[in-house]
Amino acid sequence: MKPFSILIKPASADCNLRCDYCFYINHLNQQSSNPRMSEETLELMIKSYMSTNQDKHYTFGWQGGEPTIMGLKFFQKAVEFQKKYAPPGATISNGLQTNGTLITEDWAKFLAEYRFLLGVSLDGPDYLHDHYRKTIGMKPTHKMVLRGIEHLRNNSVEFNILSLINSQNVEKASEIYHYFIQNDFYYHQYIPCVEFSENGTLQPFSITGKQWGLFLTELFKEWIKEDINRVSIRLFDSIMEYLVYGKYNVCQMQEDCRQYFVVEYDGGVYPCDFFVRDDLLLGNIKTHNWEKLTKSKIYEDFGTQKANWNLECDKCPYLSLCHGDCQKFRYASPNKSRQISILCEGWKIFYTRTLPQFASIAENYKLRNKIESLTTFKLRKVGRNDSCPCGSGKKFKVCCGKP
Repeated sequence: MKPFSILIKPASADCNLRCDYCFYINHLNQQSSNPRMSEETLELMIKSYMSTNQDKHYTFGWQGGEPTIMGLKFFQKAVEFQKKYAPPGATISNGLQTNGTLITEDWAKFLAEYRFLLGVSLDGPDYLHDHYRKTIGMKPTHKMVLRGIEHLRNNSVEFNILSLINSQNVEKASEIYHYFIQNDFYYHQYIPCVEFSENGTLQPFSITGKQWGLFLTELFKEWIKEDINRVSIRLFDSIMEYLVYGKYNVCQMQEDCRQYFVVEYDGGVYPCDFFVRDDLLLGNIKTHNWEKLTKSKIYEDFGTQKANWNLECDKCPYLSLCHGDCQKFRYASPNKSRQISILCEGWKIFYTRTLPQFASIAENYKLRNKIESLTTFKLRKVGRNDSCPCGSGKKFKVCCGKP
């Protein structure tokens, strides 16, 4: 069985905020009771997952809604179950995506002890962040998030900043970027806000493809000035991963959408966070084992639909970097649609203007690492006047052996 990770929604869509652009909150209206994962479901999920062959590495992502409304005791119990059912030699990774408003010192101490990696939602300075991100009582949340981040920092908890790029902040790439740097946030993830109405038009808080492309281009211009080795931007890291190693580390770039499973509070299993729908319910951990879930016809059809991209994509020089883009951005997918991604124009703008520079950075990186590895080898086995092992035909002392 191919290794996979699980994304768990222990409180489903329930949240202490009511962000205008939240795509998941509608699930609350479809649930008859207060959604909370029971201890029995939690134990069964962890036990069954850790009984699968994952090359001894098990990855748990906790998300919502807002997962911290489950309370600290729930997560302490989760860690207990992970310890109990971990096979010998296993490594366990826990990631938690949070709005940060409920993080206390006790939470931060626990997260630090068990090395959780957090993604904290922050859309920029207060006037941008608070426009859409408010409490149930419609109060601003920016200060609450910064207070939670302070607790994380006090306890050396690792965290990334997750920024949703929407209609209010899409033209503020430089301002947002420098705001994060000024606050010593060096790990960023920028996510495009794209939500469709029932007739396929964009919701008012969404962005267009062109806006996305211009945002990323402006972001790149700021990053490349002096922050290549200081600031991690997930998209840029993923591009470099592909250019240097030929590997994809985000599902949006891949040709198939079968990398993880979503587990809802009641044990229901779905193929993707963006597609928790009745027609895409794969089964339930209470009645289905993981092998059966991975072989589900629904899961197979969903995964392979990614490659059912628009025919125009075959002509695109950037196909290998998106493979038709995330199905969320292709209206009507995954129902056999060949709709082109709403962000296509933006990706073309961005890659046309930046890919040559990314390629240059990648080549310099590969050359530098080649020289470093050769240096270790040559100092042991290659004389200064011998031919350089890099194949240049030059003497080692005037090629890779230069000080």
